[in-house]
Amino acid sequence: MARKELLRAELEKQRDEITRQRNEIIESIQYAGLIQTSLLPRRKVLEKYFPENFLLYLPKNIVSGDFYWFVSRGNRLYFAVGDCTGHGVPGALMSILGLSFLNEIISSREHLQANRILNLLREMVMKALHQTGDTAEAQDGMDIALCIYDPEKKILQYAGANNPLYLIRGGVAIEYKPDRMPIGISGQVEKPFSNQYLEVKKGDMLYLFTDGFVDQFGGPDRKKFKYDPFKALLISIAGSPAEKQQDILYEEFSRWKGDLIQVDDVLVMGVKVP
Repeated sequence: MARKELLRAELEKQRDEITRQRNEIIESIQYAGLIQTSLLPRRKVLEKYFPENFLLYLPKNIVSGDFYWFVSRGNRLYFAVGDCTGHGVPGALMSILGLSFLNEIISSREHLQANRILNLLREMVMKALHQTGDTAEAQDGMDIALCIYDPEKKILQYAGANNPLYLIRGGVAIEYKPDRMPIGISGQVEKPFSNQYLEVKKGDMLYLFTDGFVDQFGGPDRKKFKYDPFKALLISIAGSPAEKQQDILYEEFSRWKGDLIQVDDVLVMGVKVP
């Protein structure tokens, strides 16, 4: 009897220790989440230049591998949405690298084209992760859609690493395709990113997003949402106020997901050209 009581006491002690360690880990990650959130741009800054905007930001875990970025320099507005390898803590570490490197690039250089920023970002990520192309290396990196907007000329530059840009005007969606290579090492031959220029008009809706929404399993057949239905959804809501668009996207994502787990971080940025 005494032996059973000792064993029970030991098991309870181990359980309490596991619970304590688990709580410490969760508290640590929650604090990391606060730090990550503090590094993201303030919505008030975005609203100053794009009064009509929304950010649907749904991390899979407490911290996220998706990030958004916005900076104003001179007569140019820089904004981007990035999707780092993985999610949770590893993805969050990569996202902080991405935000830091983008800020460093913009602060130390002037009048860069969008594709040049991605070229520099790739160089910095590969150098930081000591990526040389060895097949044994981890294929860490990020996908990103990056824009530079000149409000006076109404000219937008776009460059993308696997992430597209959607422009919706008058109920029609125009897709600007990215280069099919990531920010970081890959199995492809490394090439410079391409740059696309487009004239925008007042009332145009611009959408930058990661693949978390389109890759979510759900619906009656428990399949991925996919890009074409996502584009059709954006077309259907583009004429609504930005806040309403965010609500509709959230409701649709929740409806589609149902009782299934969220498979990835989700981030959609929408801005209306003023």
